[in-house]
Amino acid sequence: MRPVRVGVSGAAGVTAPIPLDNYQTPFSVGIGVAVTGTVNYTVQHTFDDVFAPSFDPTTAVWYPHASLVNAIASLDGNYGYPVRAVRLNMNSGTGTCTMTVIQAGMPGR
Repeated sequence: MRPVRVGVSGAAGVTAPIPLDNYQTPFSVGIGVAVTGTVNYTVQHTFDDVFAPSFDPTTAVWYPHASLVNAIASLDGNYGYPVRAVRLNMNSGTGTCTMTVIQAGMPGR
């Protein structure tokens, strides 16, 4: 997949979910979050089907990434095992968070 970038700026908020190919083997997803200013953020993932007609990101079950939780600096991490989607949650602050997500491999294989 090509790199996908999403961000939150100015106040607390969440990005739209970034769907991932949970059938990809190996799964291999890299994530980097760049921070400007003073922020507190968490990268989250869901196992809910983001393509289901009934999917609602506000009622989906979101789990925090193991090491990208309540972070205040630019960091990176990864997912080695399948999840359906990721998003960036800026918990608080007055700066900007930009998350880049890259999944290795050929889609749909």
